[in-house]
Amino acid sequence: MNARRLTATFLFSAAAVSALGGCKSEGEIVVNSGVGITAVRSTCPAVGIPDYTGDITLFGPGGAKTADNIDVVASMTNVRAQCDDRAQGTDKVTSAVNFVVEAQRSNTQGARTVTLPYFVSVLQGGNSVVSKRIGQVTLQFADGQDRAQATASGTAYVDRAAATLPAEVRERITRKRRAGDQDAALDPLADPTVKAAVARATFEVLVGFQLNDDQVAYNATR
Repeated sequence: MNARRLTATFLFSAAAVSALGGCKSEGEIVVNSGVGITAVRSTCPAVGIPDYTGDITLFGPGGAKTADNIDVVASMTNVRAQCDDRAQGTDKVTSAVNFVVEAQRSNTQGARTVTLPYFVSVLQGGNSVVSKRIGQVTLQFADGQDRAQATASGTAYVDRAAATLPAEVRERITRKRRAGDQDAALDPLADPTVKAAVARATFEVLVGFQLNDDQVAYNATR
């Protein structure tokens, strides 16, 4: 599943992801007949990069944030996740995330190793951080080369029970409605109770560079 770019003012502010997003597989909610809604959902979390965390810029001596003082620039790309929500007998849904880091340096003299920190975090309901793991990716620049690339990975775990909608909520969402029914034209997801239950059962895996406040501000204003 390809990652989606998520809107986030701060590192873990609410991300705009569809409440019914996820990896498509058996056992998901699918309503495609009768009067009502079409919905797709699974316990697999959506995967994305919060705004301002998918790039990192390192500056040279003095730390001046000017174009002529840029040392290394790196960005995350090709973020993908492998998740199988059909595995039974376990209380966790495991999502393995892989991504590529592409970097460019200004000074190409000599071989150089650059190590960058990144995070893999699980978000519930758009605003509650369930877990956060820090990793490192190492880039090797050969002498005379200005570009380097490396792959990195992380694993996220989601509680299966928490990511599963209660039976009564699933029934309200998927119940077939016929024309003329009193609630035929009503969207069950507009019900505050249903909406809250869906939000509680919605998880996301967020990946990005582990930035300090100055680096986030730089990315937000450049």
